[in-house]
Amino acid sequence: MNEIVKTSAFIGAQPYSPDEFEAAIRAVGAERYHDKHPFHKMLHGGQLNKEQVRAWALNRYCYQEAVPRKDAAFMSRVHDRELRREWIHRIHDHDGLGEEGGGIERWLVLTDALGFSREYVTSRRGALPATKFAVEAYVRFVVEQPLVIAVASSLTELFAPAIHRERIAGMLANYDFVDDRVMAYFKRRLAQAPRDSEFALNYIKTNALTRAEQEGCIAAVRFKCDVLWAQLDALHYAYVTPGLVPPGAYRPGQATE
Repeated sequence: MNEIVKTSAFIGAQPYSPDEFEAAIRAVGAERYHDKHPFHKMLHGGQLNKEQVRAWALNRYCYQEAVPRKDAAFMSRVHDRELRREWIHRIHDHDGLGEEGGGIERWLVLTDALGFSREYVTSRRGALPATKFAVEAYVRFVVEQPLVIAVASSLTELFAPAIHRERIAGMLANYDFVDDRVMAYFKRRLAQAPRDSEFALNYIKTNALTRAEQEGCIAAVRFKCDVLWAQLDALHYAYVTPGLVPPGAYRPGQATE
């Protein structure tokens, strides 16, 4: 949050050109995206056991569930009908529409395959406290920040296809409890994320006109990277080393019915 506030220091500064602005956004991913996190590398490299993969899937559900809520919160602030018409498909992508179950349903197929009951997953009661704090911070951020900065916070989608391709290949190669069906969430996002990120990037390049607004957008992408990184920090601390699981969170081997 403080990074956003400090953009007032750039009032009066020369704005970036559109190309410079985009390059600054992309540089955040090159430095901070969570594909560089040790837990991510262990997950995709086959270095986690099944219980650790289960903990990841259980906790990541909290993020998946928060995404349509943050998008609905964003839309509640938007008076531009055309922007709402564009943005609403993000909710449909995750919550589903009609017979299409959406990304959350596809995520539950993964947790089904890992042996969790849906009631336990959707209750979120086994998730790490840090996971829940991180995802709710993202929702609050989108509610509280100016619209153009809220849009910018979604731009980690620029970096997502590469991590999804790595995740699909790595998990299919390394875990015998994973198959094509349970990787369906990531396969669908290979098409959805580029579409969404292209719109969001064009939106901020059109609407962030001052240097202060541009710096706010760049800081928003840093913030979102921090949200994603913090979730993996929590997983690594609880389930890899030192292996200290907080009270109430899922413990390896725990009955979850």
